[in-house]
Amino acid sequence: MELKKTFAAATMLAGAMTALSFMSAGAAQAQGALVMYCAVQEEWCRAMTTAFERETGIKVSMTRKSSGEIYAQVKAESQNPRADIWWGGTGDPHMQAAEEGLTEAYKSPKMSELQDWAVRQWDQSKQRTVGIYSGALGFGYNTDQAKANNIGEPKCWADLLKAELKDEVQVADPNSSGTAYTLLATIIQIMGEDKGFEYLKALHKNVNQYTKSGAAPAKATALGETTVGITFLHDMVTMVVDKAPVKVVAPCEGTGYEIGSMSIIKGAKNLDSAKKFYDWALTADAQKLGAEAKSYQVPSNKNTPIPPQSPKLSDVKLINFDFAKYGSSDERKRLLSKWDNEVKNLPK
Repeated sequence: MELKKTFAAATMLAGAMTALSFMSAGAAQAQGALVMYCAVQEEWCRAMTTAFERETGIKVSMTRKSSGEIYAQVKAESQNPRADIWWGGTGDPHMQAAEEGLTEAYKSPKMSELQDWAVRQWDQSKQRTVGIYSGALGFGYNTDQAKANNIGEPKCWADLLKAELKDEVQVADPNSSGTAYTLLATIIQIMGEDKGFEYLKALHKNVNQYTKSGAAPAKATALGETTVGITFLHDMVTMVVDKAPVKVVAPCEGTGYEIGSMSIIKGAKNLDSAKKFYDWALTADAQKLGAEAKSYQVPSNKNTPIPPQSPKLSDVKLINFDFAKYGSSDERKRLLSKWDNEVKNLPK
């Protein structure tokens, strides 16, 4: 008799546990999942992931890479997409992906809250990418290194060609980095293609390393591993906030800028979660996380306070950057191939 009671109790317990297991699985499925490729700094990627998970219960699997690397991965995975959302990084590879049909058209109910330049990015991409922040290109230099090596204060793009900066300039590779592709497109728009490539060839003699990440030269400059780093101004500002001996420079000839973007991957397996993240990432509260993570870009939501540390774009001589042309697939491929052949492979 006791054996029967024990067996019955065990059966009931097993049934309850099975039911609980099914309920847990159902709850997890209801909450959903999201696979995100993130192209800003790791700290900001993690802050976005944590906040979104906390607010929605949706579990996020995040991978951080540079913009060009993410574009290449999205293209390689196009027949069987692994990611749902591509958040951050310069707009040019997002525009190329849009043109090639690698991303999904979507209109968020938050569009009316965005700056004109963010909506223009969305219009130009046929609703396949949207602006989430903006930032100007420039460079920074280590004041201690410059003083120790008797290097004058660089103020212009032309100053980076001086002989005393031999092996003292660092910049990323435009194949992997949106920052460096912005430099390539900026120099061409300022100087014309022929003179622009002559400039880049001359600059090559002073470059000590082409990094994978666009922000890496800012850290190297802060540590004194290089005297000059070419980055977006906000990446150098982060180093200044951390008390590094760095001076930030907006070049005298003028400079280009980025519109950091967000895209939903075509064929996303978690499309509903991707749309929820898209809408949330455009809110003022979500965009405040950038400054909290020491990323000082200008946010695209009109209601997000601009961090006081952010470079004032009104004080920078910005060129009329042609995002449609330099974000087009053919132009990007042509310019990157030309840079590989005519600049990167040159002897020092």
